[in-house]
Amino acid sequence: MKTVVLGDPPEVLVSLLAERKRLGLDRHDELWRGEYHMAPAPTYEHAEGGGVIFALLGPLACRAGLRASLEFNLGDPHDFSVPDLGFHRGRPSGAWIATAAIVVEVRSPNDESFERFDFYFGHGVEEILIADLAMQTVHWFVRGSTSFVAAEASELLGISSSDVAVALEW
Repeated sequence: MKTVVLGDPPEVLVSLLAERKRLGLDRHDELWRGEYHMAPAPTYEHAEGGGVIFALLGPLACRAGLRASLEFNLGDPHDFSVPDLGFHRGRPSGAWIATAAIVVEVRSPNDESFERFDFYFGHGVEEILIADLAMQTVHWFVRGSTSFVAAEASELLGISSSDVAVALEW
């Protein structure tokens, strides 16, 4: 369900967001070009899939000179997304990370992974891996000249979508 509130948010919405923040329930919420996206915590299956991908890709990323992270804020306080995993050049620090070499999205019901592509492209992300546990599919996308394009494998890590899919053991 999507809800759009035009104009100033009503007090009940302001209170809801403040309560989510107070309880720590806003860890996965995002802000895209002024639109607040309220996301629930991941399911166990989502978290397990992310863990398998992290364990598989982490050593490959290390060999490629990249640093691995769990979920992080990509962007700035006024425009950000929270990928499930990231692989970074250098050693980013702080709450707001400007870009990532690779972002990983593990899809959940009502997920907006594919809607983030323009955001990720605008923030200089080089590759995206999307694992859809319900559909049992894994897709790599690499940066093209104007958008991300589908690829059989990661150019940065040298691993194919099918290799990742096998590791997930659906």
